[in-house]
Amino acid sequence: MITIISSTNRPGSSTLKVARYYQKKLLEKGIEAGLISLAQLPPNILETDLYGKRSPEFQKIQDIVDATDKFIFIIPEYNGSFPGALKIFIDACSFPSSFYEKKAALVGVSSGKYGNIRGIDHFTGVCHYVHLNIMPLKLHIANIKSEFNEYSDLFKEDTLKFTDEQIEKFIKF
Repeated sequence: MITIISSTNRPGSSTLKVARYYQKKLLEKGIEAGLISLAQLPPNILETDLYGKRSPEFQKIQDIVDATDKFIFIIPEYNGSFPGALKIFIDACSFPSSFYEKKAALVGVSSGKYGNIRGIDHFTGVCHYVHLNIMPLKLHIANIKSEFNEYSDLFKEDTLKFTDEQIEKFIKF
């Protein structure tokens, strides 16, 4: 099972648009993928789901993570790195079973010109620690707000080429 993680809890984010785009493109290739938006995290997750505690709300998310073999993380740049909500999500998931020896692709997005290169590198370190195998082709989509057409689809030729290449390689990964 493939699960796409929209790695921010920001409402109406460009990250969620990119996640939905990846989900749509996978479906066009005959592959169903689930989608978790970190906006779905319990609002009091710091109190309810860390250090071995488990709320019923997070248990639903944990069940999806447990059933997933491959993840696609769409990760926006927050202060030169990745969102704190993503780290809290990783910390709340059962260790080591949630990610150990599973596979993932990483996509960085930013409103600036570097596509969250630094944040993707930082998150790669976290993935290595939890033994989540990262596909070598990592994408960095810069100036994200200019990347969408009126249907919230990516439309720029280079971006389409690289996302399609990453999706094809991820299917085989």
